[in-house]
Amino acid sequence: MPELPEVEVVRRGLANWVAGRTVAGVDVLHPRAVRRQSAGAADFAARLTGTTFGAAQRRGKYLWVPLAGRGQGFSMIGHLGMSGQLLVQDPAVPDEKHLRVRLRFTDGGRELRFVDQRTFGGLAVEEAEDGDPEGTPVSIAHIARDPLDARFDDAVFVAALRARRTTVKRALLDQTLISGVGNIYADEALWRSRLHYDRPSATLTRPQAALLLANAREVMTAALAVGGTSFDSLYVNVNGESGYFSRDLDAYGREDEPCRRCGTAIRRAAWMNRSSYFCPRCQRVPRVRDGG
Repeated sequence: MPELPEVEVVRRGLANWVAGRTVAGVDVLHPRAVRRQSAGAADFAARLTGTTFGAAQRRGKYLWVPLAGRGQGFSMIGHLGMSGQLLVQDPAVPDEKHLRVRLRFTDGGRELRFVDQRTFGGLAVEEAEDGDPEGTPVSIAHIARDPLDARFDDAVFVAALRARRTTVKRALLDQTLISGVGNIYADEALWRSRLHYDRPSATLTRPQAALLLANAREVMTAALAVGGTSFDSLYVNVNGESGYFSRDLDAYGREDEPCRRCGTAIRRAAWMNRSSYFCPRCQRVPRVRDGG
């Protein structure tokens, strides 16, 4: 699933290509793509037609575009799920095999297409929080800010992390504590911090918690610089291009390969229906396990 860097790459593309443009029409080609629109596909299309897009925003893994004109007070929210793609395409380009939603604009230029092979992602038009200049949809207002957000409070995060009765990787994936961090970048940040994924978060010192946050921010910034992490063709930017950070991963996906710090073989362990990758020498298994 795309994480913060990959979603931010898409947000930047949307900000560049669709901001200030007015929607001429909407084609919903698969109802699952707008299943979060309680009134259905026709309502989704009607609410968007005639509105003007503002600058795309992001909170963790969620994207939204504030609407102006007849859509004032609402935003179009998007979640990419496992395989969702928001592509900016010339109208003459043939439809993609898994095209779910098409947005046409009054200027007749490039369309915005939502392509989703597995149909886990989706779009919806939602009311924005009252008085919120970013137009944050009400449904995601509870999600925490992410480490690349200028308003992210490091001290509050460190204190909250150390107060949690959970393990450190679970805490990193808790979107009410810190958003945008998924399985890949959690493993990378933990490797850089020499912390085992099962370490109880309450046992972290303040310097350790601060270092973990700094490493999470650093690895996601590095991934963002090269377009994110792509393991297959499912994640691409708005122009259909893949990211290249998979070449620079130190832990994730490197089972049996030597640790780049000590040479020990990286291990993979089953974790919450996923996998955790770690170095058994650099990231020692904790002696005390959290029972919560």
